[in-house]
Order: sequence, then C-alpha cells, then structure tokens
Amino acid sequence: MITKFPITEPMLVAIGQIADDADVAAYVVGGFVRDVLLNRGNDRDIDITVIGDGVAFAKRVSTEFPGSRLSVYEKFRTALIEIEDLKIEIVGARKESYRSDSRNPITEEGTLEEDLSRRDFTVNALAVSLNSARLGDITDLFNGLTDLESRILRTPLDPLVTFEDDPLRMMRAARFAAQLEFMVVPEALDAIYKMRERISIVSQERISDEFVKIMSSRIPSLGINILFETELLDIIFPEIAHLSGVDLKTVGVEEYAHKDVYKHTMRVLDNMAEMSDNLWLRFAALLHDVAKPKTKAFREGIGWTFYGHDHIGARWVQKIFRRMKLPMEAAKYVEKLVRLHMRPMALVDEGVTDSAVRRVLFEVGEEIDDLLTLCRADITSKNPRLIKKYQANYDQVAAKMAEVEEKDQMRAFQSPVRGEEIMAICNLPPSRTVGILKHAIEEAIIEGEIPNEYEAAKAYMLQIKDKIVSENPLTEREKARVGSRLAD
Repeated sequence: MITKFPITEPMLVAIGQIADDADVAAYVVGGFVRDVLLNRGNDRDIDITVIGDGVAFAKRVSTEFPGSRLSVYEKFRTALIEIEDLKIEIVGARKESYRSDSRNPITEEGTLEEDLSRRDFTVNALAVSLNSARLGDITDLFNGLTDLESRILRTPLDPLVTFEDDPLRMMRAARFAAQLEFMVVPEALDAIYKMRERISIVSQERISDEFVKIMSSRIPSLGINILFETELLDIIFPEIAHLSGVDLKTVGVEEYAHKDVYKHTMRVLDNMAEMSDNLWLRFAALLHDVAKPKTKAFREGIGWTFYGHDHIGARWVQKIFRRMKLPMEAAKYVEKLVRLHMRPMALVDEGVTDSAVRRVLFEVGEEIDDLLTLCRADITSKNPRLIKKYQANYDQVAAKMAEVEEKDQMRAFQSPVRGEEIMAICNLPPSRTVGILKHAIEEAIIEGEIPNEYEAAKAYMLQIKDKIVSENPLTEREKARVGSRLAD
C-alpha cells in the first residue's frame, strides 16, 4: 500500500516552503489527494489545511505570488487564492457542525484529527504533509487508503453523526458513488434512510448542484439508485421516485405486462450518458416518461396505456426546473424534447411521408438531432432482434429527414411571409386573423402544396387572404386599431 504521496505540482512545494518559514504545519487534503491516488487526472482545485490561522497563512502565501487573487471568508475561516489556473483554498483545521434548524455550519478551531474526522468519507480524509521534513507523508487516521483500494465509501465517524453534522453529505454519497463508481457501505445507506428528512435544512442550490454532478457522471443511475433506495429521492425529486410502482401487469393477465418505468428511465438515462455529454439532453432522458404514472390506464385488449404522457410531462418541466432552481433557459429545451419524444416513432407507425417529416422538422427545429438521439436512447429492449428493428426504423426516419431538410430547408423554418408584411398588404392590425393567415401559409408549405420560398408563399397568401379575412372578421377592438394606424 502507498505510504508516500507523489507531489508533482511545483506550487505545492513552494507553499510547503512558505509553511516551513512560518513554522506552520500544512497539509493538502480532500479530493485532490484522492484523485491523484486514483489516477483520475490533474485537478486544479486544491484544498490545504493548516494547524492554526488559515486566513493569516493564506494572506502570507498570496504576498509571495504577485498577480495572485485572494478572497477571504472570515465567517468560515477560509481563504481562496487563485494563481494562474490553480484555485487553492486554505483553511485552518476546524471542527464544524450544524444546528438542527440551520443550513449554515458552525466552525471552531480544531486539531488535524478533528478536521479529518469531520470530513464526509474516509477516501476524502487523507492528509499529505507539505512541510519539507515530512513532504509527501500521508496521514490516514480512518483507513482511507484501504477504502480507496476496496472502492468503497465509508464515513470516518458513525454515519449518523456525519450526516447529522452536514446533511448534504447524503447527496455527496450518491454523487461520489456515481463519479468514482464506488459502493456505499450498507451502514451508510441505512443512515441516509434514517436521516433523509434532515436534507430539508440544506439549500436547494446545494442539493441541485450535487444532483447535476450525478447527472454529469459516466453512469448517472449509480447515484440516482442510491437516492431511490434510501428514499432521499422521494424528497428531492419525487416525480422520478414515483415512476416506480407503475403496475407491471393486471393480476392473472401476464400478456399485458409492462416494464417498470423507473427502471426503464434509468436505462434510458445511462444509454444517453453513453451517447452524449449534453447535460440537458440527459435531463430530457430523465424526464421523458415523467408523466406516465399520471396517465396510466389499462384498456382491455390493448394493455397498459399512457396517452398524453408526453404533453403532460412537458408541462411539468418548467415547474420542476423552477423548484430545483435549475436554469429556466434549459427548461425550454428539455420541455420541447419531452413533448416531442414520441413523434419520430409515430412517423414509423403512420408512414414516413414528406409532409409528416416536414411537420416534425417544423416543430422541432434545430433540436432534431438531439431528439433522434433521445429516441435511440429510449430503446431498452434486451432482445437483439427488436433492438436492430428499432434502430433500423430510426435510421429510416433520419434518412428521410435529411432528404426533406436538404430539399425544403425545414430545420430552421420560419414562414417566408412574416406577420408585419401580412398586416401591411391586408391592411390588418395585430390580430387573430393575421395569425390564421400565417398559419395557413405554414400549413401549405408543410403539406407540400407550395415550396418553402418567399415568392410562392406570398402568392399563396394573396390567393387566400380575402376568404380568410371574410371568415374571420376583426373584433371591434381590432377595428379600432386599424383606425389608429390610419391616423398615425
């Protein structure tokens, strides 16, 4: 087993020399140490613990490096130094705990042992000396090196104590399990289940940050399954937890069995993670069937149906993003993909006609490639023959879309005749009638009645305008707008 840590970062050696001159014991700790030992790449965020006043030591380090940027957080007895591409957080060894009703920790000066014991997991509780006399020596008070080799996540203290002190550590257990592909020990899982309600004192931003990191991992289901098994998911993301329990079959009617929606969703999410690093495309995979429990119905002769789950699920997306404090601009993208995720397969069922393809391209726009990726991720059959069949169907749809797109330029489609021109030609104010005319032009292009070209669209508008205007007369308020425009 390793006993000496390879310090290859020159900045750490320099900080160790500053610590020698100041007669301060300094240690590099946390994720940087863990990831170097796991050969997980060179992290540029480094945590350093000193015995004594961490802020004073950080100020001294900062003066030794002209051009460095120092940020001090007196309340938490920490300081951040940014030197070129390095972010080095320096803190005095401390004890930390939460009040039962507080989201903010109470910190007090402590010993190295107390500092390491308050960390979340033993693999993050390794300290490497930076002082020249013990440069690279590893302090391992809680058998973290053994746990690294065994690939397990275990808390330094009783997990009930660890999670009581900082409930966010329950989320971090799931996150590290996903990122490191480690197993959480049973006693820690049991403690998460018992302490799960305590997550309520943690801010939504911190919870969502951990969840996003789970979603960004190579196999997101590793983390989400831990949240599910401990029932923490019921609290932080109930819509996903409730996907489990959708009836698999009607009693005595085996032929109507339906796959568990939660398990299916996890497979779709993992499939997507293999295909794309796009975080919000992964969220679309997570949420694509979110409304199935709401729309579940059994129909004799058909089996389980979930009619409308795509549209209802899409309507839930913004509410979910708002509650979880996720970016609302991403919500619109996810909402579109959830709403339309059934459309490519419907093309196969209904026939891949030019007009049907144009309609989907019109609705999806620039996200068409992402939608097809979502559809391919949604193939979770274990039958190789069915997988090959479904993939061939999507290949057929993709080829037809490419053909229609090249011919009709529908991907970024906008009506060639815009609303302002319709109003000018027809002497109309902003009104429902203008929208009907514009929609009629778009429908004619989608159905292939006219090409997606300006002159053809304008000629068609002139041909139909009188009929549509007569069938959709202006309201009194809209007529008043015409008079106002003439007066201007």
